[in-house]
Amino acid sequence: MLFLAIAGDWLQGPYVYYLYSQYGFGKGEIGQLFIAGFGSSMLFGTIVGSLADKQGRKRACVTYCLTYILSCITKHSPQYRILMLGRILGGIATSLLFSAFESWLIAEHNKRGFEQQWLSVTFSKAIFLGNGLIAILSGLFGNVLVHSLDLGAVAPFDAASCFLALGMIIILSSWTENYGDPSENKDLLTQFRGAAVAIASDEKIALLGAIQSLFEGSMYTFVFLWTPALSPKNEEIPHGFIFATFMLASMLGSSLASRLLARASLRVENYMQIVFVVSAASLVLPIVTSFLVEPSQVKGGSISFSGCIQLVGFCVFEACVGIFWPSIMKMRSQYIPEEARSTIMNFFRIPLNVFVCVVLYNVDAFPISVMFGMCSIFLFVASILQRRLLVIVEKLKIESRPSFREKDAEMEPLNA
Repeated sequence: MLFLAIAGDWLQGPYVYYLYSQYGFGKGEIGQLFIAGFGSSMLFGTIVGSLADKQGRKRACVTYCLTYILSCITKHSPQYRILMLGRILGGIATSLLFSAFESWLIAEHNKRGFEQQWLSVTFSKAIFLGNGLIAILSGLFGNVLVHSLDLGAVAPFDAASCFLALGMIIILSSWTENYGDPSENKDLLTQFRGAAVAIASDEKIALLGAIQSLFEGSMYTFVFLWTPALSPKNEEIPHGFIFATFMLASMLGSSLASRLLARASLRVENYMQIVFVVSAASLVLPIVTSFLVEPSQVKGGSISFSGCIQLVGFCVFEACVGIFWPSIMKMRSQYIPEEARSTIMNFFRIPLNVFVCVVLYNVDAFPISVMFGMCSIFLFVASILQRRLLVIVEKLKIESRPSFREKDAEMEPLNA
């Protein structure tokens, strides 16, 4: 079922910017529409996350499907206000997608008494299939709808609505309900305070939130920037096929992550430092090409040589995204307390959405290369914070080991 929900999301991805441009909106106006989505996720995300913990994660997943279907319907209107409403609904749905489903899965996993190591396998397979295979098929299917069948840029959104409706039926008929804290009937304000205290009192949770915000903020900025970066002169680029290529790279990354997570001797906190550095380097390519490759002066045409070079870097970045998702899920399952999981995860999205909104608000003020440079800097900072998290975890691990004196004290009764 999760794959149907993800398919409903991935079908839309390659064509959001393209659809808005087909309606005649410029980069600045499209940026404002994207801001509405991220701003909505920031404002309402924490609330819906808390409601998911309080009212039930299954209900939250159903709400995701309904909200996203309504968002897809608004794409039929070229009116700016209607599209803005759709972006607000989409922002709420995104918050639910990235919190409610994962929270339901972890709670259900623990309730049924499965081994914790199986979570790593589940996360890796979910990313491999959902963010990989399903995303590739969604991109190709969208390309068929828009270009081969010539059904227009809104066709993928209609197809997404169908997948979301089917997914909602499966949730209602086969899922059981679970909650964040069944022992207490907490109000929203109490949940907010509990989540804030958990973040402030545990440096591991705070670092994890900062790392997630920096990486996902760069990722969502990339989602907006890749289309104008590859077609600066309105080149005709195959959005669906390029998106499918990105998702293939992401699938390869998630496959590598599953192998890394399966190695008990290798800590997630260790290899993720390298992943963040590589992702930072991959987004430097647009800056390098702007200096070394002379831009094309011809309007239209196919993708340029500079665009091809950037495309390689973007695929490397997507491979890092594929490694990131199962790895961050594993760390969240280790460090975030179950009773307020959805609330805390949506707290993490507040700085993420602020960052993306600020970048998109100034999208007309700076060249695209500067925007990619900012993303690269934030990814490098994420690698530094990941190093700090590793140091804390290693320190706690050493402190938890019994000293030689404690071991001797335990052995004395046996020797006697």
